[in-house]
Amino acid sequence: MSEPIGFESAAHVVAPGLSAGLAREAAPRRTVPHVPRSGKVFLIGAGPGDPELLTLKAARLLAQADAIVFDHLVGNGILEMANPAACRVYVGKEAGNHSLPQDQINRLLVELAAEGLTVVRLKGGDPFIFGRGGEEAEELLACGIDCEVVPGITAASGISAYTGIPLTHRDHARSVVFTTGHLKDGTVNLDWPALARPAQTVVIYMGLSALDIICRELIAHGLPGTTPGAVVHAGTTPRQVIVTAPIAQLADKVSAAGMKSPALIMVGPVVSLHALLGPREPDRAAVPHEACEALALNRLCATEL
Repeated sequence: MSEPIGFESAAHVVAPGLSAGLAREAAPRRTVPHVPRSGKVFLIGAGPGDPELLTLKAARLLAQADAIVFDHLVGNGILEMANPAACRVYVGKEAGNHSLPQDQINRLLVELAAEGLTVVRLKGGDPFIFGRGGEEAEELLACGIDCEVVPGITAASGISAYTGIPLTHRDHARSVVFTTGHLKDGTVNLDWPALARPAQTVVIYMGLSALDIICRELIAHGLPGTTPGAVVHAGTTPRQVIVTAPIAQLADKVSAAGMKSPALIMVGPVVSLHALLGPREPDRAAVPHEACEALALNRLCATEL
């Protein structure tokens, strides 16, 4: 992989007002003639937070990237896998606080790729699950820029595993629904009759600020107030916190806990399995060697008895 063209090595650029043109002006002048080449953008899912959940393909592309445009929800440790010479651009995307509006992010990706750079657009979770990856891909293709999507583990799947809350279960949930907690126009006018159906799991992204409305509407449309619910903050990371309660009490309990974004809401009978199946066991690699030997010995003795 050649050195990035037109950007200072290992630069970490804060995004407000950034354009590729400004970045070019700030960078050292080229010392070799510019040879146009075709750039490409990879829309990569960084997963739900734990860096070990990043895919092998994503890790390889990060190590080869010339420029990385990344979000607030990219887990700690993931950028450590990136090419140290790559230009890094933070574009925020925190709830209600975007460093760059989406249209400017789209333009930035086009400008970087037009420089002939290999660009990684790094997003938390999966690019095509509430990640605006479809909007960015449309813009890139409309501008004649080649792009490729690399899937990531979405928050619902990762948090399900790390909390012991199965998304489906033959005794509890025949279906699972992913939805957003707010629409593009900022309202919470969701399909409440569909979300309040029995024997299903509802996973709500970006809904913490509307949790009281969500719980109230689910109950108003027929879901019993005793239905188990959970809100998980910073899922799959060492900062993971989970609050569970019947949905009639969930909003008050979460408010009392002072829970902040990022958070995922899970509603349905499967949430009751959290007490049995979660939290997950410690990683075996993190267990001291002596403890592993003692555990194996105890199991052997139990088998012989």
